[in-house]
Amino acid sequence: MTLEHQHTPEAIAERLAAENKPNYLRDWVYGGIDGAITTFAIVAGVVGAGLSTNVIVVLGLANLIADGFSMGASNYSGTKTEVDELERFRQIEEKHIAKDPDGEREEIRQIYAAKGLKGQALEDTVLAITSNKQVWINTMLAEEYGLAIHLRAPFMSGFSTFLAFLVFGSIPLMPYFLGLEAPFEISLVTTVMAFFLIGAIKSKWSLASWWRSGAETLLIGVVASATAYYIGYFVSDFVG
Repeated sequence: MTLEHQHTPEAIAERLAAENKPNYLRDWVYGGIDGAITTFAIVAGVVGAGLSTNVIVVLGLANLIADGFSMGASNYSGTKTEVDELERFRQIEEKHIAKDPDGEREEIRQIYAAKGLKGQALEDTVLAITSNKQVWINTMLAEEYGLAIHLRAPFMSGFSTFLAFLVFGSIPLMPYFLGLEAPFEISLVTTVMAFFLIGAIKSKWSLASWWRSGAETLLIGVVASATAYYIGYFVSDFVG
């Protein structure tokens, strides 16, 4: 059986150091999926309604800028909320340790007693943790409040989402910008490839294989796009 990673001291140290660094790939996936789906949905809806290419360009550009900025701003706000929450509880723990250190030590003792430690091993653990204030606070944040200690920077999260939205959202529009023949067919093929690529990247955070995750995202994109196409097609009969 092949293991996912090595367990030498050097490999462990390198892996733990990497895991403690913020990872913005999830923000790229988040923005990329929405960018590709919503922009191609506009293309499919306009084509289904039988409207002109100019409509696709105008609506597509408006979606890229406005919706992309909205998603980036929303992700920024959500991530900043997590950062603010972490800082608020950090200040609470700092105050409690300063005002009632014995009570906070007892919290550490009960937390690790619940994990199965007892006797001298438990007391040694309590002493080791509470002898370093930052370790003490971080332990309380993780164990008492269930908070992640290493968070993504709000601006980078929002910017990554916005940029991914622009990159993947522009794919369905490129054939129309470049004035290619059969633009809808080319847009369809390239967007399908984008859907699958995003899904394959998304597999990094799931137990599914890269091809299964790619197929899942592709299915979601196809359903959304087909829905937009047929809505445009049927609505055109009423307004046309």
